[in-house]
Amino acid sequence: MKETRSHSLSVPFLIATATVLMMVWQQLSAVPPSAKIESDGYGSSIGLDKGVTADSLVAQKGERLLHLYSCGAAVKSYRIALGFNPVGAKLRQGDGKTPEGRYSISERNPQSSYHRSLRISYPDTKDRNRAGKAGVSPGGDIFIHGWPDSIVRKHASPPAGDWTQGCIAVTNDEIEELWKAVPVGTPVIIYP
Repeated sequence: MKETRSHSLSVPFLIATATVLMMVWQQLSAVPPSAKIESDGYGSSIGLDKGVTADSLVAQKGERLLHLYSCGAAVKSYRIALGFNPVGAKLRQGDGKTPEGRYSISERNPQSSYHRSLRISYPDTKDRNRAGKAGVSPGGDIFIHGWPDSIVRKHASPPAGDWTQGCIAVTNDEIEELWKAVPVGTPVIIYP
C-alpha cells in the first residue's frame, strides 16, 4: 500500500498560515483610526509620517502626479492639476503652460489666495534667455498650491481638470501636508 504524506503535511501548514494571518489581521485592526491612512476621494491618501522632510519633489505632467521624495525614496504621490494649456514647456506669460525643468522651492506663502502656496523658482536663466530670444516675458509666479479660497468660501465643488495659469495644484489637505514637509530650497523637477 502506497502512503501519501502530502495531505498530512499540508493540514499543519494551512493551520499555521491561518494562525499567522489571524494574528496579522488582529494587529492591523488594533491600529487607532487616527493612525490609519484615509482616502480624500481625489486619488491620494492623506497623511505623511510626522517628521518627514522632502529632499525633492518630482512632477510628471503627463501622468498628472507629484512625487515627494524623502531620504532618496518616493514616499507619497499626489494627483495634480496643471495650467489650462499643459502640453509643452512654458515659454511666456499667459500661455497657460506649467514649466518643465529643474527648479527649487524659493518661498512659502501662508497668505495665498489658494489656501497656501510654495513658490517654484521659475523662471531660471535658461527660461529668461529662451523667452528673450522670442521677444516675450517668461512670466513668473509659479506655485504649488491648494484650491482657490473663493471656492472654499462658497462651499462650491473643487475645480476639475487642468485649471491653473501654469501652477501645480493639489487639494487643500495635500498642500497642508506638503507645507509641513517641504522647506525652502527643496529641488523641484518637472517632467513633460
